[in-house]
Amino acid sequence: MGATKTDERQETVATLGPFGECPLPIFEHPQIVLGHGSGGKLSAELIEKVFVSRFRNSTLEKMDDQAVLEIGGVRLAFTTDSFVVTPIFFPGGDIGSLAVNGTVNDLAMGGAKPLYLAAAFILEEGLPAADLARVVDSMARAAQSAGVQLVTGDTKVVNRGKGDKVFITTTGIGVVDRGTLLSADRARPGDKILLSGYIGDHGITILSQRENLEFESALESDCAALNGLVGTMLDAAAGTVEGFRVMRDPTRGGVATVLNEIASRSRVGMVLRENEIPVRDSVRGACEMLGLDPLYVANEGKLVAIVAPEIADRVLAAMQRHPLGAESCVIGEVVEQHAGMVLMKTSVGGTRVVDVLFGEQLPRIC
Repeated sequence: MGATKTDERQETVATLGPFGECPLPIFEHPQIVLGHGSGGKLSAELIEKVFVSRFRNSTLEKMDDQAVLEIGGVRLAFTTDSFVVTPIFFPGGDIGSLAVNGTVNDLAMGGAKPLYLAAAFILEEGLPAADLARVVDSMARAAQSAGVQLVTGDTKVVNRGKGDKVFITTTGIGVVDRGTLLSADRARPGDKILLSGYIGDHGITILSQRENLEFESALESDCAALNGLVGTMLDAAAGTVEGFRVMRDPTRGGVATVLNEIASRSRVGMVLRENEIPVRDSVRGACEMLGLDPLYVANEGKLVAIVAPEIADRVLAAMQRHPLGAESCVIGEVVEQHAGMVLMKTSVGGTRVVDVLFGEQLPRIC
């Protein structure tokens, strides 16, 4: 039998919504999987089809790491992030310093001076009080180092087995006191792509701790607040800050995912040079052994900046003078061809497409 009018009406309501508004994208996954938190294609699908489609507005649609809002004549940057890393302690940091630095960095990538944080803690019954104190002490040190204050927060406790030790959600606010206008849709052909140093340190460190893997060289997370480095970069471009197009910290999904997002939003192509992308031998070796690509491995103390060619040299020189940017380099250029795609000139002379991964190389990495 063919479909009845009732069937057709139900299908229409499911597609258009109960009030006949514009159709919502169809989310085809019956359950959430770890890959939906990967920062890759599954994450993008979840965000667009479930969240953006329902909350759509001009600020949200920019899909930057922060919202820059003008309130009372003052430009403010506003961001929020959740941290679910396991294990909660690792070489180079812990979930506490990660929560502070990650939120500070999201504000800094919008050209803001971070000022204040809020933090919400979800604690699992049975968490050792000494571990919680250690996490909070680490947050306090990180906040002091970054020059921000934690001014409000919340705490909840869930039953044993209903959480995983501690989850932290942080919200940050900062002031954009320069004439910067940074967004993922501002890259232009001819721009230079700058990277502030070695990639993959954080993700491989977390993996080695989680799986009890031992490598010849010690691994340590690069977890750090980048607002000081960003300030140095903006100072170097004083008077020409319009040449700053976009900055991102390549956390989940790594450098490859961040650059693909920018290429797509700006409708430009990018060409990277594999030989110019710094990867520590220990990280490269671990990736080769585990079948991972460092370009997709998370970082927590690095940034990617796309700047106009006329300011690239002096911005790069300023980065290299800063302790967190000593290994900074130019890793490629923005081009007009193959819009929305990132290509890489390989070390053996070939060219390959650097796409976005579908799911997750390393879940619960931040």
